[in-house]
Amino acid sequence: MGVLDLRAKSWIKYLIAIVLGNIIYFVLAPHLPRAAQHRPYRADIGLFVDLWFCVAVYGVIELLVFLAHRYRR
Repeated sequence: MGVLDLRAKSWIKYLIAIVLGNIIYFVLAPHLPRAAQHRPYRADIGLFVDLWFCVAVYGVIELLVFLAHRYRR
């Protein structure tokens, strides 16, 4: 497996984490406290909440990849 393959896989994981994290955030946003809801064109706490969802999804992806490699051995 080449370096480009590893980079491509990493970018795909990043893209999936961002898309799924944003989907989860925007589905849950109406149910979040007002302070955690993002307002367009502003740097607010809602942006950090959205980022947290993306990071959490990325963590789940990495965990699943780790477990898949572990159980293949």
